[in-house]
Amino acid sequence: MKKTFFAMVLAFFSVCSANAQANEVFTVNGIAINGYDAVAFFKESKPVKGFDSLAYIYKDVQWLFSSAENMEAFKADPAHYAPQYGGYCAYGTAAGHKAPTQAETWTIVNDKLYFNFTMKVKQSWLKDQTRFIEQADQQWPAVKQQK
Repeated sequence: MKKTFFAMVLAFFSVCSANAQANEVFTVNGIAINGYDAVAFFKESKPVKGFDSLAYIYKDVQWLFSSAENMEAFKADPAHYAPQYGGYCAYGTAAGHKAPTQAETWTIVNDKLYFNFTMKVKQSWLKDQTRFIEQADQQWPAVKQQK
């Protein structure tokens, strides 16, 4: 059953990679991380929606924030607050594919923000984060070029 689940996940990631964005950052309608405030994950330990009126362009993508303070923190150090692998699924990146993500799947590991495709995928990710991060770090230079 476990092998079947992983085979299905990998098959899904293969399909997603064929339809995924060429952009280095996962966006929905040109907005990073589904419109959630990247800084809030660190400061409030939860997903918080940003506002259109508090937008900042980074890596040619619009990022939204829930407060001017959070937007200024992001501007000062976007590499710290922006999610790893452009906000694409960390588990999928480890497998060599881009996959979309959901804000509820967030984790912070060693002061870095990661997302996953679904909560079920996140459960697999949590079982061996260190190994998956190492694999994703190796895969990301090639994965970010995928369309």
